[in-house]
Amino acid sequence: MFLVTTNSIEGKAIVETLGLVRGNTIRARHIGHDIMAGLRTIVGGEIKDYTVMLDKARDQSIERMMNQAETLGANAVVGVRFTTSQTMSSAAEILAYGTAVRIQGDTNQ
Repeated sequence: MFLVTTNSIEGKAIVETLGLVRGNTIRARHIGHDIMAGLRTIVGGEIKDYTVMLDKARDQSIERMMNQAETLGANAVVGVRFTTSQTMSSAAEILAYGTAVRIQGDTNQ
């Protein structure tokens, strides 16, 4: 399945637009990680536990969006975007969304 942030795929014709698809996940932080993150803010640098957590959340959101697109019969999603929001003081949502389409040609990329 093609996933692109553009509204078209060079060299591929969109033959059908199937609609909006999305996938999201909400992740909560661990109190122990918050303590270490607080210490990291004093000395500076990357907070690797959060980087890993958000990377996994993005992957899960993309997978859920792709599953929804496949259910509609899509072989590509164009206009892919991400958004985040804080749902409570210790949890964040990652949302991936785009437009499910059917394109002509080989889609094994």
